[in-house]
Formats: sequence, C-alpha cells, structure tokens
Amino acid sequence: MTYTCFDVSIAADIAHIQLKRPEKRNSMVPEFWDELPLIINDIDDNSRARVIVISSTGPHFSSGLDIGSFVTAGSKSEKPDPVQARAHGESFYRTVKRMQATFNCLEECRVPVLAAIQGGCIGGGMDFVTACDIRYATQDAFFTVYEVKIGMTADVGTFPRLVKLIPEGIVRELAYTGRRMPAAEAVQAGLVNRLFADQATMLAEVMQVAAEIASNAPLAVYGCKRLINYSRDHSTADGLDYIGIWNASFLQPAEMVEAIAASKEQRPGEFAALPKMRR
Repeated sequence: MTYTCFDVSIAADIAHIQLKRPEKRNSMVPEFWDELPLIINDIDDNSRARVIVISSTGPHFSSGLDIGSFVTAGSKSEKPDPVQARAHGESFYRTVKRMQATFNCLEECRVPVLAAIQGGCIGGGMDFVTACDIRYATQDAFFTVYEVKIGMTADVGTFPRLVKLIPEGIVRELAYTGRRMPAAEAVQAGLVNRLFADQATMLAEVMQVAAEIASNAPLAVYGCKRLINYSRDHSTADGLDYIGIWNASFLQPAEMVEAIAASKEQRPGEFAALPKMRR
C-alpha cells in the first residue's frame, strides 16, 4: 500500500517505517494522523513483525504539526459565525483526541517501537517519539517543545509522557521556554538511549538492536512492554500483583525450554508468533 507520509518495509521480523516528506521537514499533515495508526495496527493485528523501527528522511526527523493545513477559512475570519463558534470547543476536543489516539497506538501495540531521530524533533515530533519505547539520535539532533512559541500548550501527548521520562524541572524549562535541547543533553537527561555520529551509523546500530529484540520470544517481549507500561502508571504493589497474574496466565514453559536450548546450541529460537487480532 502507498502512503502520503510514510514508506513501510518488513524484513527479518523487523518493520521499518520511514517518514518520507523531507522537502516539508516531515511536517504532520492531515494524512499523517490517519496513516500512522493504520500502519501500526496492521503490523500489530496481523503479527507482521516482532519489532518496529521508525526513522525519517532529510535534515529533520519532524518539524511537527503542519499548522497551515489545519487552519480553516472560518478561523481567519474577522467576524466568525456565532453558531459555529459555540461548537468550536467540542470540535477542537474531538480533533485533539483523534490526534492523541494516533500516538497512543505506538504505546498500545504489542511490539516494541524504536525511534531513530536525526536533526530537529520539534513540537509534534516530541509527542511522536515520547510515545515510542526507545529513542536513539544522531549527534546533531535536537528536541523542542515548541508549542509555547506559537501561543499554545502542547496537547497531543508530550507532557504526560515526557514528565515520566526526564526530571520534572527539565520538562518545565523546556515547556516554558520552548528552547532547544541538544542531543548530548537529551542523553544525559535520559530522553535518548544513545547517540551516533550520523544517520547511516544510527540506522545500522538500531537495526542491530531491533534484530536482537526480534530474536527473543514474542510473547515474553510483549509481556515486558505491557508490564513496563503498567508499572509506570501504577503503584509498586499494583505492578507486583499484575506481573504475578500475567505470568500465571501467559507464561509458556515450552517457550522457556526452547529459549534455553537455543542459547545453549547457539541457534535462533523457534518461538510462537503473537496471535492475530481483530479490532
């Protein structure tokens, strides 16, 4: 299938999703918000891959929301229709919820999602990558909670996730000032796992990480993702209880036997795929 904003390839149990509008700095036009969940849900529902890598093209990972494509003629009018104005809040809320759902799918899918970031990761780009499981970046990358610079508050996911990834004081500084956080600072703060000299090196290394993840039992990896997300959002006691219930329900002794045997025999493990799903 052909997409406006993305190229998708799948090989060796790794799905590679690339943003493909470098001439527009990979800004997020209306098609972006529809296409990303379609791609992610298809990979997840049909068990097409064991891990997803998201990368980009051109000088920037993403310049964020394409504001121009969301501005309507009515919003520019000096005399807005009073009837439409009364419904604006509800309409805006529904739009934001739809956009939030686009990034929620990254967190909700059963397989890990790795982001490989080059250049600018601006505004909506931050919403995008903070919803991924792991972030890697080039040395020239930078991160910006840019919304304050255009007179608005970030609303698509940055704050609920970013405040759980890096110290709150840094989140507040980024949000209040709209300043750039360079890649070296992002690593130090814990937003990014590792830096690489250039994009080619980064992609090669991230694909190696993805391959290592893909070599493990899919059900065990899914359990890790599910429990990490759950533990982040719940108390320690809740997390301990849930992992007990999870393993009581999902632990597969045969998968453990195969994993141990494969390790001893230095061969790839033969594991069951995640079952396909229907939404």
